[in-house]
Amino acid sequence: MPLVTLTVVKPKPVEFKSGVLAAVHGALVASGVPQADRFQRVLELDAENFRFDPTYPDLSSQRNADFALIEILFSEGRSVKVKKKIVADILASLTAEPLKLNAENVMICFKETRWENWVFGGGRFIHT
Repeated sequence: MPLVTLTVVKPKPVEFKSGVLAAVHGALVASGVPQADRFQRVLELDAENFRFDPTYPDLSSQRNADFALIEILFSEGRSVKVKKKIVADILASLTAEPLKLNAENVMICFKETRWENWVFGGGRFIHT
């Protein structure tokens, strides 16, 4: 069960947020995540509450107000190869129509947790 968090500077239109989340979900599904396994949240912050360096580490163009920080929390065990494919799929979607984001404006962070740390509802540990 991936949990996706998108953090952006507000205001962002619903089309922007929905487009980013759809791209992430599509990439996760392509990697084997079930279609119905969609848990996402958006943090839309004032500029003074979302600070980021415009060029770190060595970007070819500066980040701007369309910067999208995507955090993907999922169970451990995916290879670097799988993670690279997820990133490539996300960027392919985000840089195409209709969003046409600059890839330098997208940061993706994978966070992994052990399978037994997921409680899906009603106290059910389905992976233990």
